[in-house]
Amino acid sequence: MAFDNALGAIAEDNDETRWAFGTGFHDPLAGIDTSVPDGIDAAALSTYCLMLGDDALIMSHRLQEWCTHAPELEEEVALANIALDLLGQARLLLSRAATAEDAGRDEDALAYFRDAPQFRNIVLAELPNGDFAHSTVRLLLFSTWRLALLDRLTASRDPVLAAIAAKSVKEVAYHRDHAALWTIRLGDGTALSHARTQQALDTLWPHTGELFTTHKVERDLAIAGVAVNPSASDVRTEFDTVLDEVLTKATLHRPAPVPPPPTLAGRDGEHSTSLSGLLAELQSVARAHPGATW
Repeated sequence: MAFDNALGAIAEDNDETRWAFGTGFHDPLAGIDTSVPDGIDAAALSTYCLMLGDDALIMSHRLQEWCTHAPELEEEVALANIALDLLGQARLLLSRAATAEDAGRDEDALAYFRDAPQFRNIVLAELPNGDFAHSTVRLLLFSTWRLALLDRLTASRDPVLAAIAAKSVKEVAYHRDHAALWTIRLGDGTALSHARTQQALDTLWPHTGELFTTHKVERDLAIAGVAVNPSASDVRTEFDTVLDEVLTKATLHRPAPVPPPPTLAGRDGEHSTSLSGLLAELQSVARAHPGATW
């Protein structure tokens, strides 16, 4: 591999080169200028990257749980690849959070040695998988929303965040399209697959309210040209347009237009009980052998 760090590998000029996160990169941002640009609140930037990184990390773990359980071999490989994409995004975003924080922590410390109330992921990402239709619809909602954010983050005033977003857009576009094809296949399939997919949509839809609820950190950084305000009309319009097209082809009925206010606020560390169980599994080895490297 001809790269010294992960960020160099995701540059536009190297887009056709195949590589993988975790291969030869102990520190994904080694050799990169990670200084926070003038006029940007470093603490807020760190928190924002934690939000996006935690979303990716937790969603990646839920997708990994499908290994050996997917309905067919090709889907087994596809879900594993999507999970790896999100894990790669989490590595870079948590590393950026650590460098902006400048408190001596790294990506591993943030991933493995925080408790549930310290995580800032959206609740939608942490919910248990349920059946295959449930996970497919969840991936569709998550990736459609995330793609709208990442596409706009490519213009962020933080060059590191902008570079991460630029590569991630291409990955998440595939995630969204993959989930859309499966949603259509299930929704417009048998009576049973249609019923399960509609049930999944009805169950998950209330959690989409949180996706478009703006946190103070997001609002302040959006004003500074660093972040994206998720409640901006163009973000919601893109989400709605894609969902309407997919659901129409899938013969599914969209739930109530305006979800009720979220009962939990993942951005502020308020999570469902399922996150603690997920973290117990994700963090078990690192906590059993603190300081170990492999």
